[in-house]
Amino acid sequence: MKAQERQELLRTLQARFEKNMHRHRGVQWRDVLARLEKNPGALKTLGAMEATGGEPDVIGQAGEAGRITFCDCSAESPTGRRSLCYDGAALDARKENKPPGSAVEMAAEMGVTLLTEENYRALQELGEFDAKTSSWIQTPADVRSLGGALFCDRRYGRVFVYHNGAQSYYAARGFRGALAV
Repeated sequence: MKAQERQELLRTLQARFEKNMHRHRGVQWRDVLARLEKNPGALKTLGAMEATGGEPDVIGQAGEAGRITFCDCSAESPTGRRSLCYDGAALDARKENKPPGSAVEMAAEMGVTLLTEENYRALQELGEFDAKTSSWIQTPADVRSLGGALFCDRRYGRVFVYHNGAQSYYAARGFRGALAV
């Protein structure tokens, strides 16, 4: 990442951080910046999250190590990560009308993890996300072994968890990622 791109990304992240203090009570920007400066790979990942429409923001700090967690906080599922089936096996199994990729593989390439159901519900405590879209979440092995995958959204003031064939993909379904620094 070029120095100018790095500075621009840091300005964007800081502005979002300061605008949304309710997402990370008790966390100071100087602590976030110090973590990012020690981990240049994290900036690359955050840049990918930003470039695909995720609007990453700090959603907390955990453990004795004080790891800072970033998550996609765009109102809807990130636009650059939609129309994807669940994982590589699902993508390979599609014979016709293959999507451009899969959520699990794209997340790995970006350096993020898909949210778990617990992570997704916790994110929804910080705001209202996916009111018009949906997001793939980590799927338990027993569900995936039967060909299914899980996704979530928010409708009627509630968070819903659904299932679908892992091979399916929709223009309004993407995924949200998390990064611990």
